[in-house]
Amino acid sequence: MNGSVFGAVHLGYVVIETNRFADWRRFGTDAIGMHHDDLDTGLMRFRLDDQECRFLLRRGPAEDVVATGWHLDDHTTFERIEARVRAHGVPVVEGTAEEAKARGVERLLRFPGPKGITQEIYTTPLTSPEPLRMLASGWVTGDSGMGHVAITSARPTLMRGYFTTVFDARLTDSIDETISGVKLKIRFLRVNERHHSIAVAAVRGLPVDPVRTRVQHLNIQAASLDDVARSYQRVHELGFEMALAIGQHTNDKELSYYARTPSGFEWEVGWNPIVVDETTWEPRTHQGISVWGHTPVGQSIVDKLEQFRLAARSLAHPEKTVPALSGGGIPDD
Repeated sequence: MNGSVFGAVHLGYVVIETNRFADWRRFGTDAIGMHHDDLDTGLMRFRLDDQECRFLLRRGPAEDVVATGWHLDDHTTFERIEARVRAHGVPVVEGTAEEAKARGVERLLRFPGPKGITQEIYTTPLTSPEPLRMLASGWVTGDSGMGHVAITSARPTLMRGYFTTVFDARLTDSIDETISGVKLKIRFLRVNERHHSIAVAAVRGLPVDPVRTRVQHLNIQAASLDDVARSYQRVHELGFEMALAIGQHTNDKELSYYARTPSGFEWEVGWNPIVVDETTWEPRTHQGISVWGHTPVGQSIVDKLEQFRLAARSLAHPEKTVPALSGGGIPDD
């Protein structure tokens, strides 16, 4: 089945494995301001809108994102992606009825993804009649999906190739940044009108990964600037760690801050990023991630040394890739 699926793919939900349920409940509900539902002793969900599930937390030791779910517009897109994955010899597994119910979808298929993050696809999300109970006034989802995922990689060409092959992702732009003397190249990939649904960061010239978790951060988009400011204040007041103070990005112009989740990866709450116009957009490279702000909060020399230790350790543990689906990559510059 030929034809592009670009524009018919939207980030729909994220699955997180953690044993820190009490901390996550306080973080998600009382700090960030999302709607919270307990399913049973081993499952918890957060909502952003009328869909039953945007974040599924299941008990386990990973303290990390273990799966991302992609909402597809129709069955034609679903079948097209399934056929692509199978044609490359990659196994596709249908989720059980219990797994689909936990994620708030009618049916899902899953297949391997980069860095061991399982990729899941579905067409029909279930909606909840229950009114939202949350501190935020609202979150921006819809045609743009629910936000984005940022991943550090020692194999960025394969990472980009994967999302190009599977979802027809397009390069929106790039950022060159130097942090603590380390040069980074960050590439931003879109699958719809959202500036990016996937960001891939790599250390230039070195095949290392300085981040312990599979994802560096998750992003959700607040409906108002007031929501960003109030949640920023609540994160501080409740004693959760702030990674980066409020600032504005150079490329998508989003105003945001980054908090550190109970599992260790970062959580970006943003507002008002630009929407890509496909008729006029041209990729470019920006210097530095921020126009202003986004200053590190409380980072010590010990923290920096730990990052270098993790980077060195990554040399001995090759990054998980899916070579069969990663052939559509553009060579890294």
